[in-house]
Amino acid sequence: MRSPCNSPVLHPLASRRMCAVVLAAAAAFSIAGAGAETGWPEFRGPAGDGHAASANLPLNWSETENVTWKVPIAHKGWSTPVVLEGRVWLTTATEAGHDFFAICLDAATGEVKFNKKLFHSDNPEPLSNTVNCYASPSAVVEPGRVYISFGSYGTACLDTATFETIWKRSDLPCRHFRGPGSSPILFEDLLILSLDGIETQYVAALDKRTGKTVWKTDRSTVWTDLDEDGLPTRGGDLRKAFCTPIIYEAGGAPRMLTLGSSAAFAYDPYTGKELWRCHLPGHSSSVRPVLGGGRAYVATGYGTTDLWAIRTGGAGDVSDTHVAWTLESRDAPQTPSLLFVDGLLYMVGNQGVATCIDPETGGVLWSERLGGGYIASPLYAGGRIYFFNVQGKTSVVKAGRTFALLAENELDEGFMASPAVSGDTLFLRTKTHLYRIDSKEK
Repeated sequence: MRSPCNSPVLHPLASRRMCAVVLAAAAAFSIAGAGAETGWPEFRGPAGDGHAASANLPLNWSETENVTWKVPIAHKGWSTPVVLEGRVWLTTATEAGHDFFAICLDAATGEVKFNKKLFHSDNPEPLSNTVNCYASPSAVVEPGRVYISFGSYGTACLDTATFETIWKRSDLPCRHFRGPGSSPILFEDLLILSLDGIETQYVAALDKRTGKTVWKTDRSTVWTDLDEDGLPTRGGDLRKAFCTPIIYEAGGAPRMLTLGSSAAFAYDPYTGKELWRCHLPGHSSSVRPVLGGGRAYVATGYGTTDLWAIRTGGAGDVSDTHVAWTLESRDAPQTPSLLFVDGLLYMVGNQGVATCIDPETGGVLWSERLGGGYIASPLYAGGRIYFFNVQGKTSVVKAGRTFALLAENELDEGFMASPAVSGDTLFLRTKTHLYRIDSKEK
């Protein structure tokens, strides 16, 4: 059988697939029969909120159960796989940050269809931490095009059929200092990027067809981090951020919500005009916000890690007028994003405590320690919430006002990347491999 890892950039694949041919054939039928499948086009899925449409995702798996294929991925990357048109895209980079790659696999078989270095950096800025890497931003894909970003190290648009590069940009300045993290999003004909570094902080929209800048808006944050000499503390370390924007609707018009360091912002995505902002007590925001019931739910970041509910209908500085409630909790997340499901809010903190919150009041309905550390964002599908930890365990919990653990599953390596879904299939990226997980019943 031909190995899915036919690229010299990938490590050799261990040979232990007794039923691979049968599973791959079934997987090909599943993908081909998906019809108008929405796939998983960006970080956190079709709506950017961690929801999957399937009611039949696998409940149980292990290294020897329900694994259709497993492919090693070279180098280092925490980007979420994105899935569309029967293909899976992800990124990776050399550990020292000199070379940056895009990889495409056949979703049914795991065969590597494309593996190419897109960018090179002679002098990448050191990460200065052991958590991030140089390939954390997730790609975003639409029919015919995939958009790959490594922050200031480069952004590119590729043709998904021919794998040809349509355009490239490597002239968007940002000293990430601790590595890039914000993923791009698509809005109509715009590719929107967040570039919050230690020296400059801004959002920018590119024409997705040409890569040319359409608008650029600097953050209007009121900084409170100056030291006794009037300089930013720690060289601006408190000014960086890693949040991915999300589009919502207010007053019949699209709006874009995003977090910089120490503030949440709403913009007009067509023009980049700032509509409102709310100052937050934390810094270095990473958690992608969610919306529900006319409110935005945001985690404040590092330093002061709280959960805030902000009413979204304001204008200008809404810090004193539109905060519905705040929850001071050491279990609020610094990295994993939030979930809003059927009128309830869910989160998991970096230290492994999962919490269900009444979004009307901010009251805690249940809080349970799952164990391990958490970087990846949770997933909702079919009445279940999936939590993926750094040690390789997935806890599956019943969504609802009382805690009920449904399953615990283990893979050999841990999760830094968030999951992806297509149809009834899970695509899970560990620190070293990409897995396709299917139920035996399928």
